[in-house]
Amino acid sequence: MFSFIGQDRRHSRAFIAFIVYITLFLDNMLLTVIVPILPDYLGHFYSNSNASFSIPKSVIYKNFDLHYVPKLIGATTENVLLKNFTGTSDQQRSLESENGSIGILLAVKALVQLVFNPIVGNVSAKLGYSIPIAFGTLSLFLASVIFALGQSYGSLFVARAIHGVGSACVCVCGMSLVAQLYTEPDKRSRIMGTILGSIAVGVLIGYPFGGIAYDIVGKAAPFHILTVLCLMVLVVQLACLDFSCRSQTSSVVLDEGHSKWIPLLTDRLILVIIGAIWISTSAMSILEPCLPLWMISVLHPKKWQLGTVFIPDSVGYWIGTNFFGGVAYRFGQIKIAILSLAVVGVSCIVIPSATTVLGLLLPHFSLGLGIGVLDAALVPLLATIVDSQCENDNDSDICESSPNYGAVYAIQQIAVSLAYSLAPILGGELVPWIGFPWLMRLMGLLNLAYGPFLVCSGIRESVRCLLQKRSEVPLASVEFAHTEGSYKRFYNAVD
Repeated sequence: MFSFIGQDRRHSRAFIAFIVYITLFLDNMLLTVIVPILPDYLGHFYSNSNASFSIPKSVIYKNFDLHYVPKLIGATTENVLLKNFTGTSDQQRSLESENGSIGILLAVKALVQLVFNPIVGNVSAKLGYSIPIAFGTLSLFLASVIFALGQSYGSLFVARAIHGVGSACVCVCGMSLVAQLYTEPDKRSRIMGTILGSIAVGVLIGYPFGGIAYDIVGKAAPFHILTVLCLMVLVVQLACLDFSCRSQTSSVVLDEGHSKWIPLLTDRLILVIIGAIWISTSAMSILEPCLPLWMISVLHPKKWQLGTVFIPDSVGYWIGTNFFGGVAYRFGQIKIAILSLAVVGVSCIVIPSATTVLGLLLPHFSLGLGIGVLDAALVPLLATIVDSQCENDNDSDICESSPNYGAVYAIQQIAVSLAYSLAPILGGELVPWIGFPWLMRLMGLLNLAYGPFLVCSGIRESVRCLLQKRSEVPLASVEFAHTEGSYKRFYNAVD
């Protein structure tokens, strides 16, 4: 009976998309569940040991379990609220040294993911998407186990690095698999937007889940639960994903490793779309290290307000990705993207004008909403562009029979990783020179200026012609007609 159920599920692309949704949800939940745990936990076992910790203090913990402010933006411990801690002077110094270790521990995941995104894009061309997704889920499982059992900084560092590898696998190949299953542009836009919403759901649940479980049960409790969930999802993947599918093997020229990247990196549409995703994501990433200090110095918020001010971002992103994917396709993905950039730009300009913490909620919500709508509009469009390249040019360097999406979504993930790594550093360098208000105004003007750039680049006409041509192609002729394995029957499957 189990094999029958598994075989039936292989023919349901909706169920496969649900598996990807849950996998990305667990990835982002593991990303955030550790953040409220780290400060107290590291401070506890470093203060209990006599180990001297010499990592440079690059991050200041501000009595806030969710965000850390780089010291390079000019902050000092004297003008920042630090976590209440009672103990000897040696323990106080250990806690201060812990601030730098937290920053390094949180950064290693993004760095590892940035390095592995292109690697996963290459591997997916040879192995397909199912094997990297299962390997990524296994990596999430191993990271959860190490987090639960780890009793040293080194073990947590290794777990965070393994998590970066898993994130690269599930993010790149998860979105690629969904793009492969849903070749109809309208359904692809709607479904991929919904799956992008799993990022916001995982973030929203991870923070309070980690803090509450750690406070009630202990440090290992949330990771034990995540370990079980990852194992369950891995079992479902092994039962339901088609690991025999190798449609990408013949579709990519593998003699030269760069052969499938050059057409993508030189495609004007892809570069413009990636630029829009990068510049809008940078607006969010630049806020995380810079906003809390500005709030403390200008708005004088209460302790709990430092955490809640970022909740509207995730709520807005979830609404944007879940409900605007179909809307973007219906009214024009580029047109909606231009409007989203305008919303992001105006929100960035308005944020420094707030005089109360309550005044930050609406611009924060609109910022997350704009980024979510833009992702829901443009991320599915990347797959459509790859489809068009494969259909229009029989001599394409990318494919001969069916498209491979791993490379294009690796590029998209690289843009997101760069936004979250470079923007905070650049913002930190600029704040002492121009101040936080002008930094956000500059970021807003860049987003506003990128909208007219999309118009002037002619991308709207190109995408309109591309979608019109795609709509004229019979579904059965473009949807896995040359694909071996059970995925070739997805267009007759239950949605």
